[in-house]
Parts: sequence; C-alpha cells; structure tokens
Amino acid sequence: MELTKELIRHVAGEMEVPFEELEAFASRGEMRNFKQGDYLFHEASPRQWFGILLEGKIQLQRGLAGRSVTVALLSDGAVIAESIFIDDLDHSVSGLALEDVSIWAIPRVEIEAFKKENPKAFFHMVARAARRISFRLRETTGLLLDPDRPRSDIRSYRREYDSLGDREISNVHYYGVQTTRAQENFAFSGVRLSHFQHLVNAFAFVKKAAASANAELGVLDGVIAAAIGSACDRILSGELHDQFVVDMVQGGAGTSSNMNANEVIANAALEIMGHPKGAYNHCHPNDHVNRSQSTNDVYPTAIKLAVVSAMHETTSALSVLNRAFQKKAEEFSDVLKMGRTENQDAVPMSLGQEFAAYATMVASGKRRLVRASEELLIVNMGATAIGTGLNSPKGYSALCTRRLAEISGHPVTLAHDLVEATQDAAGFSEMSNALKTTAIQISKICNDLRWASSGPRCGLNEINLPPLQPGSSIMPGKVNPVMPEVVNQICYQIIGSDLTISMAAEASEFELNMAEPIIAYNLLSSMMLLKNAALSLANRCVNGITANRERCAEYVKNSIGIVTALSPELGYEKSSAIAHEALETGKGVYELVLEHGWMTKAELDDLLSPEKMANPLTHDG
Repeated sequence: MELTKELIRHVAGEMEVPFEELEAFASRGEMRNFKQGDYLFHEASPRQWFGILLEGKIQLQRGLAGRSVTVALLSDGAVIAESIFIDDLDHSVSGLALEDVSIWAIPRVEIEAFKKENPKAFFHMVARAARRISFRLRETTGLLLDPDRPRSDIRSYRREYDSLGDREISNVHYYGVQTTRAQENFAFSGVRLSHFQHLVNAFAFVKKAAASANAELGVLDGVIAAAIGSACDRILSGELHDQFVVDMVQGGAGTSSNMNANEVIANAALEIMGHPKGAYNHCHPNDHVNRSQSTNDVYPTAIKLAVVSAMHETTSALSVLNRAFQKKAEEFSDVLKMGRTENQDAVPMSLGQEFAAYATMVASGKRRLVRASEELLIVNMGATAIGTGLNSPKGYSALCTRRLAEISGHPVTLAHDLVEATQDAAGFSEMSNALKTTAIQISKICNDLRWASSGPRCGLNEINLPPLQPGSSIMPGKVNPVMPEVVNQICYQIIGSDLTISMAAEASEFELNMAEPIIAYNLLSSMMLLKNAALSLANRCVNGITANRERCAEYVKNSIGIVTALSPELGYEKSSAIAHEALETGKGVYELVLEHGWMTKAELDDLLSPEKMANPLTHDG
C-alpha cells in the first residue's frame, strides 16, 4: 500500500491542517513494514518517528512488569506518535503489530528540519497534535474508570457541531456531540443508560414506532425511516448498548438521554445506508430520528416501557419467592409453635400457617405491582413539547401509539389529555408506592426469619437458615443470617427511593416535570433490587429452611400463653391460677396441669394438637 494523495487529504482533514502543508511534510518520510508480532516501538523507549498507518492493525499496550493492559487499537489511517511534535519524552505505550503492518514514517531528524524551514506549518501541527492528545487522554481516563469497556479501534475522528460549538468525536463512537457534552456535564452516579437494558430497548421501540408513523404520514423519507428501523432492530438484538453512555442522573429533563438515542440511531442508520458516521445530511439525529418528537414525550414513554418490562421480571421473581414460602407452609403444617404478638407469647399456631402468611404477603405485593403498571401503559407520544402536538402531523399521536404497541408488545394506549400526561408523574409515584409497600412486607418477613433463627443456644432457634458463610472474624463458628440481613437493607433502599420519587414527582412545574431522570434511576434500580432480592431470598434462604420441631413443641408446652387454649376446659379461675403458678415457679403450664391432675396427658395432647391449635374453628371444643 502507498501513501496516496487521497490518504494525505484524509489525514489532513483529521488533523485540520492544510493539505499542501501535510503533503510537503509527508514527502520527507519513508515506508516501513513490520511483521505480525513485531513491536513497532516499546514503552519507555525514545520516540524516533511520526507515522501514518497505511495498512494493518496495531495494539497499544501499557505495562513493563510482566503484565500489560491494552489501551487502544489502531487501524488504517490512524496517526502514530504525534507527541513527537510537542516534546522529546519516551513512548508511554508499546505498539504491537497484530498483523502485517505498513507505516509511512517521518523520522525525527526530518521533523526538526521541517520545523526550521516552515515553522508556521509546524506549529499548526503542534496545535492539532495537542488537541488530539488531549482527546486520547480523555478516552484513556475513561478506561481507568471503566476497565471493562471495550478498547477503541482508533481509525479516524470526525468533527461534530451543535449550537454551542464543536467537538472532536472518535469514529469508533456512534454517539455524537450532544452526548459528549452530557458525559462532560453529568459525571455523577457512574450508572449509564446502558446499565438498564430495558431503557435502551425502550428508546429503540419509541424511535422505530415514530419513524414508521412519520413515513406512513409522508413526513419522513421511506428509505431513511427503514434505516432508522433497522438501526433500532440492531439495538433490540443487543447491539450498540455500550454506546448509551450518558449518566442516568442528569439535568435537562432527559434531553441528554433522548439525544444519546438519537445520535446512536442516526449513525447506525448512516452505516446501513452506506454513509460515514456524522454525515447527518443523509440522516440527522434531530431532523429525522427525532422527527415529530420531543424529549418531553419520548423520555417519559421510554421510562414507562422500561419500568413495565422490568416489572415483569420482578413479578416473576416474586412468584418464585411465593412458591418457596408455599412449599415450606406445606412442609411445616404439622409443626406446632407459639404465636407472638408484641414479641410476647400469644396462642399456639402452626409454623406452616406462619409461612403461608408470608406467601400471601408476597402474592399481594406481586398483584400490587401489576395493578400499578396499568397506569404506565398510558403514554403521551405526539405531545411533543408541552402536549399541544406542535411540529407533529395530523394523526401522528394515535398512529405512533398503535405502532408502539405493535413493535414493543406492550398494550400501550394514548392519554386522552396530552397536556396533563406530559406534566403529571402520578403514575411513576403510584408504581414507586407499590414497590415500597412490597418492600415493607418482605422486610417484615426477613425480620421474622432473623428472629426465629436466632441462637443457636441463646435465641429462639425455632428454625434453621442454611449456612452461607462464616459470620465473624473474631468469633469462631458463628454463622449469621446474611441473606435476610441483606434483603432488609435492600428494602430500606427501596423505601428511601420512594421518598426521592415522591419529591421528584411533586417537582413538576407548569407543563413539564424536570426531575424524571431521578425518577427513572430510582424506579429501575428498585425494580432490579427487588427482583434480585426475591430470587436470592428464595433460592439461598427459604428453600433451605428447616424446622426445629422439638424446640417449637417445648415453647408451646412451657408457654403461659397456652392457658388461653385451656380456659374453655379448665375455667377462667383455674387457668388464671395456673398462669400465676407458672410465673412463680418457672414450670410450664403443660407440666402443672398434669401435676394437678386436672387433665390427662392424652387429653392435654389432644387439645394441643397442631390440628386443633392451628384450626380451632374446624374442631369441636
């Protein structure tokens, strides 16, 4: 491969230097070839040349102590070692040829000569090199913060513009200038849009539905609409999710999230149509992908779809937990134990009844979430900015909503009052309340599991939780109820998130709620936490619980509370006397009744049988 005028023109455009200047500079170079596996240069070695990669792939590595980290990948057209224009420091990385490589290299001595002969052109290159190095530094810093992020294939860059100016964007990225600004402005939680796949998919659903409706109504070219739809399909198949990089916590009422989706879809569509990224005259993020839309209808609709999708996963997990408790209820149906009110002995019941009550609580939580989700299926597509439908064609709202239902599989319907729907976050608040109430129920259950398993010698010790890990760094043999403990904490988080969502929903002013990003973050986080909590509690705790039958029976026999069950047989006076005697002597009511001869053991055992104690209304007595 040769250094052609076309390639020089391309690199000149990338570096933003005049073609003639770069051509004169490049004429001082020479071709250098490297075999696969060769090192072009080594970290900590002097920089000897500036190069343009003509053919092949180079891996940039950092590390001298037996382990290296891949920093980036270079492909055809990439420039190499541009820092040579700025300083005489050694290479900060090593360059490994991943395949046979051809380089057009300008040696340092020629660079120095060019500097003397044409200082203006040289310092023009210095300025561009400095900007490029700053950009790469930002990319590398991102790798430090997110070590699992794929390494960029650095081929070329494009310059994108918005109303505030321009930004240099690596062509490896599908997002553009507005997403880049959002990354710079909103570095708060570290949780990106891509963290919640349902939200990314929801944007794809919305954008595909909008493109379809716009094309059908004649306001969007059919070829562009088809490319947008195909780009959305790529996202729905799991591709490009890593390009949704904006922090979930953001200002602007979700505009940055919407523009992240618009830019990614536009550039993916451009590829499908055979155009380079950034060629927005063919498919523009705003003019085409966002046609007939505003963040103010796209963003809440996407959140609603994402929450409903996440809700289905969460309710499925709650079903698993419900079945786990039902199974234990059946297993423990013959285990008699003391019921407790206000942490004091009450009356006997079966351990199965206790676990059946837990199953009922979980089932009610599931039903509550499903009911709350019905409100979220009412969307405001076509409302555009404030609900009036400005800049959308006639019939768009209804048609887009129908297309959205078909594409997403969710039975969404159009709100009857789009102005109200654009500003009112009551549906989100209702779902949050349902999550909170379900969390309260599950946390109460975990409290009971921790108390009932307390001990083993000096606690209640009515049940055994499966041992999961050693419980102390200082006390040998101690095992803690870690699963109920962590689920308690998850429930506290969900309860706290509800307060945030309540305040954010209340923050709506006039025609828009600006706080929907924090609503989305907390709702989706709570759904994820509750789902994982339910599954872990079922699989790693409830399924492995066993009953200490003898301990439960002992509590019943020794409890003063059973006098309530004996009162119809012994009478109130005898029952009261036996209760006082039990308190004074420390003996059990069961033992004292036998000592006084007021009932035989057979009579007493029959009266205190699990069947009669647990279901007194179904037995004579």
